[in-house]
Amino acid sequence: MGKRWIFDGHIAGLGTGSGLRAVVGLWQQSPFGSFADVMVQHPSGHRLLLAPTREVASFIAATYSFDSVQVVEVNAVFADQRITVDAGPLQLSAGVGRRTVLGRALQAVPRRLAVDTVWLQAISPVAGLLSPGARTSGTAGSGRLEYYGVSDLHHIRSAVVRWNGVHAGELAPITPPVTFGFSSVPARPSLARVRTTVVDAPTAGP
Repeated sequence: MGKRWIFDGHIAGLGTGSGLRAVVGLWQQSPFGSFADVMVQHPSGHRLLLAPTREVASFIAATYSFDSVQVVEVNAVFADQRITVDAGPLQLSAGVGRRTVLGRALQAVPRRLAVDTVWLQAISPVAGLLSPGARTSGTAGSGRLEYYGVSDLHHIRSAVVRWNGVHAGELAPITPPVTFGFSSVPARPSLARVRTTVVDAPTAGP
């Protein structure tokens, strides 16, 4: 296997009445330290990455697909069952609710197994059945492989989202699914506890 990058934290996905969809990564541990990033898809389909540094932006843009990238200050906090994000043109405040049925099932899986890449590759087809559009393993950009190890899942029960100061509409399903990579977040707005593993493709021998 090639070089590995491991990101440990949370992913929040939500939609709005205007059709704007956002995926927020809140990473407590990563090769780049603690940071947050936001992937936004507009109703037109335009995909935008908001990243806090050029180094982070370069890595994420090489792994996922975007139409444009902005390096902006990204302030994001998850505390007291609330997510707050201030990232350039995006301001977001979301309330996190109860654990989902799938989240309760995920908690029954030992975390060491839940984040194992061999396990995640094996269960990826099942994940797509349980949460349409979601996958636990697949091919990313730059020939990389990617694995999502989800160990908990909570509903997002409320949200206020503003884009360039304009209210983006009421909380809504992520429909159509976002198209940044091989997997979408669940259609119902939610917050996942996740470990993401990105692996470089093995280098061919001489």
